[in-house]
Order: sequence, then structure tokens, then C-alpha cells
Amino acid sequence: QVQLVESGGGLVQAGDSLRLSCAASGLTFSNYAMGWFRQAPGKEREFVAAISWSGGTTSYADFIKGRFTISRDNAKNTVYLQMNSLKPEDTAVYYCAAQRYSNSVNVFESGRYNSWGQGTQVTVSS
Repeated sequence: QVQLVESGGGLVQAGDSLRLSCAASGLTFSNYAMGWFRQAPGKEREFVAAISWSGGTTSYADFIKGRFTISRDNAKNTVYLQMNSLKPEDTAVYYCAAQRYSNSVNVFESGRYNSWGQGTQVTVSS
């Protein structure tokens, strides 16, 4: 079965950096676009970033563009989220998700993803 396992979260101070990893198994990794979402306390789950099967196309939420970078290593079945200049408002549980390619791929819509990880907590203090 498909399994996505996030790691790399933790407690950091504002301005620090973290690198999240998502290791995938049970799927043909290159057949899936990969995305990162996050959910903060009292907030709805929101899109953070996504990457195409080849890594040639990336998408970012406007508010984090320039601070975060998504990448993938298909040889390792792993997607990464490099987070720099972290802010307290970045505090959330970060989820990795996989969306199989079809004729209606939409990386921005959480409901269109096929599989989800359990999440990793990122806490940014002032």
C-alpha cells in the first residue's frame, strides 16, 4: 500500500531554517505530482508547494514564495521542502501528499490528492 512518511520538523526560532523530507513507498513515484500542505491550529488546511513528476515545474503559495523551495529525488522516492526565514505564522503540521496524473490534475486542491502522510510538526517561536 502507499505510504508517505514525513520527517524533519521541529522547534526553531524565527529566522531559522528547516528541511522537511517525505519518503514514499508503494507507488510509482514518477507517476505522481507531489505536494506539501499545512494546517495550523484553528485554520483550514492550506496549499504550500507542489512539484511535477520530473521536477521541472513547481508551484508555490504566494505568501511563502521566495522562502521555501520544493524539490524531489525520484531515485530516492523522496520529496523535500526547504524552509528558510521561518516565521511564527509558519507554525503548523506539514503534510506530504501524492496526486496521480490524470487529465484533470490540480495540485492546489487538497481533495484531488490520492495519498497523505501523517504530518510533521513545525513550531516557530518568536
